[in-house]
Amino acid sequence: MKECGEQLDLFDNSPGEQLSREDGRPPEPPSAPPKLEESWLQVLGEEFDKPYMKTLKEFLIEEKKKSTVYPAGKNMFNAFWYTPFTDVRVVILGQDPYHGEKQAHGLCFSVPMGVHIPPSLNNIFRELGNDLSIPVSRHGCLESWARQGVFLLNTVLSVRAGQAHSHAGKGWEIFTDTVIAKLNSLRENLVFVLWGRPAQSKIRLIDPGKHCILTAPHPSPLSAHSGFFGCGHFSKVNDYLTQTGQESINWEI
Repeated sequence: MKECGEQLDLFDNSPGEQLSREDGRPPEPPSAPPKLEESWLQVLGEEFDKPYMKTLKEFLIEEKKKSTVYPAGKNMFNAFWYTPFTDVRVVILGQDPYHGEKQAHGLCFSVPMGVHIPPSLNNIFRELGNDLSIPVSRHGCLESWARQGVFLLNTVLSVRAGQAHSHAGKGWEIFTDTVIAKLNSLRENLVFVLWGRPAQSKIRLIDPGKHCILTAPHPSPLSAHSGFFGCGHFSKVNDYLTQTGQESINWEI
């Protein structure tokens, strides 16, 4: 499991690798095996050799030449480091990372310590308080959830600064669909928490006979009052975990 301060960078090249080749063409993306938490690497390693991943790497290299990309490459796969494959008990799906400065750090809905809590996360904390009487947190860093087996996965792992959904359709969805499918097929008794229609579109990848699926509107201020508030998902997660002989999540941060 990743410790505080440990860094990961799958897609940022070293300075030497970013130099132009003699023929003037851009350098090839690095071909070394990806640095990924071992249990995830065993499950996903072959994905990094597929054509779509090469195309995605090339896109990110070019994107970083002309734009700021969030989160930093070293944080892009944080969800996988904080929650190894073998430790996953709950999956919460987001869409793409926050696109504001210093917000995204590789865990969906989460922001680093000291960063203003975004509206959707405020609503998550509000529902958590209503559901389990947990005081609203003064910070928005959800690392403690991740360390307990709550896999905080965005379906797109990068974004251009200031432009939501700007990296959609570039290949991330193929990768994260594979992640969900692997969790579905190789694990049992997981809880998939799907807030909003984009997350709920992934139901097709999940076997309800093996796993618990919880759905509700997105916690965004635009939809939270349409059924997210009152969904009781945090207590329902713990009820299912307890019923299947697993330890409950301490949601307080």
